[in-house]
Amino acid sequence: MKRGDIILIGLVVVIAAAFLVPRWFGDSPSENNHNTQRIAKITVDGKLFRTVELTGEEQEIEINTEHGYNLLKVHDYGIEMIDADCPDKVCLTFGFIERNGGTIVCLPHKLLVEIEGAPSEGDDIDAIVK
Repeated sequence: MKRGDIILIGLVVVIAAAFLVPRWFGDSPSENNHNTQRIAKITVDGKLFRTVELTGEEQEIEINTEHGYNLLKVHDYGIEMIDADCPDKVCLTFGFIERNGGTIVCLPHKLLVEIEGAPSEGDDIDAIVK
């Protein structure tokens, strides 16, 4: 191994440590996401059906309307659609949502689930263009 190789390896190790050490000793922003209170607003046919606080505890929410049946599951500070009797089942493909502004939509049942909460870092306006 030449002297230049050792210097290059040492430089890569120092740069990697500069990124990893603050994560081990500081608060990670991704861990702070769960400290802000978030709610899911469930609307059916444009009218508020229910608001649900997103917590770590498991909770199932059944929605039976004249449009159809949906089953939502709250867990791990987020929400997801786990069952629906609509013909296309596109609403099941939205997956687990946990961030502000996340949505789940079931068009045949006229159902909308939106996550709202206190704005966190990164949710601010980036720029205003005139």
